[in-house]
This record gives sequence, C-alpha cells and structure tokens, in this order.
Amino acid sequence: MSRSVWIKADDAVGDWDDRRARITAALEAGADWVLVDEEDVERVRELGSINVAAFRTGGDVTLVDDAEDDDPVGAMPDAVVVGKDGEGDATIDLPEDFSGSADLSTLRRDDELERGAYVRILGTEYEAFAETAAQEADHTIVVGDDWTIIPLENLIARIGEETDLIAGVTSPEEAKTAFETLELGSDGVLLDSDDPDEIRETVEVRDAAERETLELDYAEVIEVEEIGSADRVCIDTGSLLEHDEGMLIGSMSRGLVFVHAETAESPYVASRPFRVNAGAVHAYVRTPDGGTKYLSELKSGDEVQVVDTNGNTREAIVGRVKIEKRPMFRVALETDDGDRVETLLQNAETIKVASGDGRKAITDLAAGDELLLYYEDTARHFGEPVEESIIEK
Repeated sequence: MSRSVWIKADDAVGDWDDRRARITAALEAGADWVLVDEEDVERVRELGSINVAAFRTGGDVTLVDDAEDDDPVGAMPDAVVVGKDGEGDATIDLPEDFSGSADLSTLRRDDELERGAYVRILGTEYEAFAETAAQEADHTIVVGDDWTIIPLENLIARIGEETDLIAGVTSPEEAKTAFETLELGSDGVLLDSDDPDEIRETVEVRDAAERETLELDYAEVIEVEEIGSADRVCIDTGSLLEHDEGMLIGSMSRGLVFVHAETAESPYVASRPFRVNAGAVHAYVRTPDGGTKYLSELKSGDEVQVVDTNGNTREAIVGRVKIEKRPMFRVALETDDGDRVETLLQNAETIKVASGDGRKAITDLAAGDELLLYYEDTARHFGEPVEESIIEK
C-alpha cells in the first residue's frame, strides 16, 4: 500500500503568511498533498511542485484556468474537496437521505479532476455519511475530534478500496497510530500542525510505514576464488549511509549477499559513506519494491534499497553509477538447506561484508566464514518473482 501525507493549509490555519509557512514546510519535507482553499491554488503552484487539493464551498465547482499555452498547470487543483462549510463539517445539518445531499451531488460531477470528501466525525450519522461519500470520492478525509469515542477502526473496516481513506491527525504519533490501525491502517493522513519538525516527522512516519523488514541469515562460505578482471559497478547514492547499512547483491536473485557501504576509514582511501562497491555488471541489487535490477541497468535517478544488518530497509536515489574494469573474487556460499549461491566482488580491502565475526574485508574472507545473506527460494523474471523452475549456476 502506498501511503500519503496531506498538510492542512486552508483559511482555518490563519492568514496567507501562516498558510504559506505550512506549505513551504510540506514542500521541504516531501509531503504528498496540501489541502487549501480554492483561491490559494495559484499561490501554491508558485511555491513549488506538490499535489494540491482545493476546498470548494458552495455552488458549482468553478475552476480558474488562466494558464498560458506553455504553462498547462495554471491555477487548476489536482483534486476538489467538498464538505467544508457544508454537510461534511456540520455547518449544514445532515439530511435523512444522503443521496440527495448537496455535497454528494458535487462529488458526482463528471470531469477529469479527482474528487475528495471532507467529513468531521461528530457521531454515528457522520460515519454513515463518510461511508456514502466514499462510494463517490477518490479521497475520503475523516477528521475525528476524539478517535477514542469514534474509532478509526470502524471506518477502515467499512470503507473499501474504492477510495483513499485519509485520517485527520495533529501529530506524528497520531499519524503512526492511523497507519497501524487494524494492521491495514489508513491510506493517508491529513496533518493539522504548524510545526515544521512535526511535518517532517510525519513524512518520516509515512516512509517507515511503507518499508519492509527483511529476515537476514548467515550462510557458510565454501569457496573464495581470485578470478580475472570484470566490469565492476560502484553505486553512488544521494544519501549518506550509516555504518551498519549496505545493499543486497548477488549473482543469483534468490540469494543476495549483504555488502557494506564504504563508511569505514581505510589506510588507502577516505571513506565514501554514499557508496556501495556492489560487484560485477551481471549481478542483481534489491530495489524498494521487493524486485531486483541488474547492476548494469542502474542509472542516475533510479531507486535502490538500503538495508542494515538487522534487516531494516529504506530507499536511496542513485546519483551516479561508476563502471570500471577491476580484479574480482568469486564468493560461493551454502545455505542451511544446502543451496549454493554466488556473487562476484572486487578484490580490494575497502569492500566489506558482514561476517559472523563482524565487519570483514573481502580480502580477509576464507572458506568456513559465515556471511549475512537474504535468501528467498523463488525464481525471478525481469526482476519479479515467478512460479517456475529456473536453474542458476
């Protein structure tokens, strides 16, 4: 599930300076959406690139399209949201028959814009209204004054995949709870906070909720062989990697060896904590979506998965790939169930792997050592797991 963070920045926040501060913090933190009033859409576009949802209050939806021919965005929002100053926030009492409501009739307009419904959960009738709105809305935003009274569980259980359920929160802690509720969690959160740190932390909560934790095990080294030169790939990322982080690399996609980032100082070269010296061009590297890519395919702007020695993962952007001919080792390992996997790594003291005795240079590796490995007994086709028999040797 892809999670999203929305930042509330309508006129309830304050004047334009207050709203702009929230929007700027959202842009800098990497939030997905800002929710503003319709008249602020063009101002947001001038600040930076982010998805813009615009509250529409009363009457038909009227969209400003004053874009020049070479500027297709203009003041058009990406989504129109109804419910403010209406039935969604109890400004207008809910009718007994939801199907004829003003807010829902606006949702049913047929145009290319995405539609959103904003509902304050003030009682069970508003839960029912949110369920009805969800049948029409691309995004259903629910804001509870007290989720302990009207549990978010009810809405997660009742609202299906026809809409993105966005839960109103006021802190990163509440966002974490929303993403974890009923194990499924909400699709997104709408944060109502002026604090740039809380906005940034909520985005971090989103990222953590999307990441997987891998089960890494040790496999025994059965052979380390000096071979000739090969085209070696260094992956230089746009992130600084921690001392216990690296990437999963291997000649066989079912068995990927943990290779440390070059965070350690060396007598020969300075540390390069953005780099993983990954191996030969034919090898696989694991990606954040659970797939693999050949090292030869990587280019600037791609995403790769960073993993630590406990199996915690995050994503990093490739800034540069360096391919150079270098002398290599062939390292063969055997798993507990007798499967044999291999990889090629450069013959250099600066390449470190995670052994049973701790961080070890590839030049010190010997048969009988144990290396940290991610193993899954499945074949892959174009990086995706498939149910078929493939022999790799």
